[in-house]
Amino acid sequence: MKYQFIKNHEIIYPIEKMCKVLKISQSSYFRWKKCPFSVRFHKKEELKQRILTIYFDSKQRYGSPRITAELNNLGFKISRITVSKYMRELGIRSKLSKKFKITTDSKHNYLVVENILDRDLESTKPAQKWVSDITYIRTIEGFLYLTIVLDLYDRKVIGWSLYDEMSTEKTSLSAWKVALANRKIEKGLIFHSDRGVQYANNKFANMLESHHVIRSMSRKGNCWDNAVAESFFKTLKTELIYGNKLINKQQMELEIFQYIEIFYNKKRRHSALNYKTIEEFNQQKISYKNVA
Repeated sequence: MKYQFIKNHEIIYPIEKMCKVLKISQSSYFRWKKCPFSVRFHKKEELKQRILTIYFDSKQRYGSPRITAELNNLGFKISRITVSKYMRELGIRSKLSKKFKITTDSKHNYLVVENILDRDLESTKPAQKWVSDITYIRTIEGFLYLTIVLDLYDRKVIGWSLYDEMSTEKTSLSAWKVALANRKIEKGLIFHSDRGVQYANNKFANMLESHHVIRSMSRKGNCWDNAVAESFFKTLKTELIYGNKLINKQQMELEIFQYIEIFYNKKRRHSALNYKTIEEFNQQKISYKNVA
């Protein structure tokens, strides 16, 4: 910057001469010197503070895409590239992901159904396609097992259960009952899961069939067939668990509740929803329907 150059060299060269060479007026230089921080500088610092606030409000979960979406929603016109640059300058980044092991037990003699979903993850209305899966959560007192039921329409976790055992009653059946209470079933609902015994056994299969639900299962050893549920667990473990110290089961139950019900289902911006929250997405759909 020209003004800064003059300031850095004014003890060496005459100010008048430098202003003449650089084609700026002395009066403008002295005004700048009196108030050296430009409007642009102040705007940048304000944006950095906003980025830090959003970053820590998300408990360090948000990277540049979601922070950008949040800033745009607040009325700031800024690109993801600029946000990424400011985050590097601030020395912050989203928590890193880690791999996690498979909990599926598909060594059983129960009926395995075809992959009806067949990776068709698009849904035009609620309760057309639900996906479900189970994962482990480590605590200082041993493992907890989290089961979720997620609606592909708006990516909302409509049912979930968390227990320290993997029986059908405490996993698939428990999460299903919660989902049923939270969202009305539509005719032709597809329920997709892996081939685990919790989903293939007669008790759970009969429950789905009693509600005329179409069952669908991933192909053996193919996690991409249930990519959305797998992605949810990866997100949860990345944003909530990895990098944090182990806690007891009761504390973890509270953390999981807050993450799913308060953050993920209400506040988190989802890339699949064009970085809208679930509530914003559903409200937009209602507005479009009313206009139509």
